Amino acid sequence: MLKNRIANPYVRSLIEWLLAAGLAILFFLVMRNFVFRVAHVTGYSMEPTLSHGDMVVLNRVGWLVFGPRVGDIVAFPYHFNPGDNFIKRVIAMEGDEVDLRDGAFYVNGVRLDDDFSQDRVIRRGDADILLPLVVPEGTIFVLGDNRNYSKDSRFVTVGNVPVSDVVGRVLVRVWPLGSFGRT
Repeated sequence: MLKNRIANPYVRSLIEWLLAAGLAILFFLVMRNFVFRVAHVTGYSMEPTLSHGDMVVLNRVGWLVFGPRVGDIVAFPYHFNPGDNFIKRVIAMEGDEVDLRDGAFYVNGVRLDDDFSQDRVIRRGDADILLPLVVPEGTIFVLGDNRNYSKDSRFVTVGNVPVSDVVGRVLVRVWPLGSFGRT
């Protein structure tokens, strides 16, 4: 159809190129805003899994389709600075009971056995007020892997995270290149 209307092959080629570039840009914008998003890790609360300065790709569609699962690493906005995303691990879902006893977290009476977090938890946060608790409907309970250096659901400034606030699930670390891969 384009060949029949535009006789000049240079103009036709330019229009086809511009159309292809426009479609590529549209595809990129849809993927960036609705499927994947890049996030930067700031701070040390997710060590040793993720380190300060790491760059990760968030899967937004998978999160919407499959919902949260215990063990997922998720990003969500920090209430006091919505431009900043917190990245934490889901340890409990709605209806689960979370407690902190003898320096360890328990979910539904079972001690969390995390390979990445062997230190005894000495930083209780506001846990004396909050724990034990049953995770409210529509929310998740999140912790940093570096439990003694993490601001997470133990603190009233973070609390239980509404599932609707989650930006996405960490899919892969892309920076630094030497650490590229799944988390």
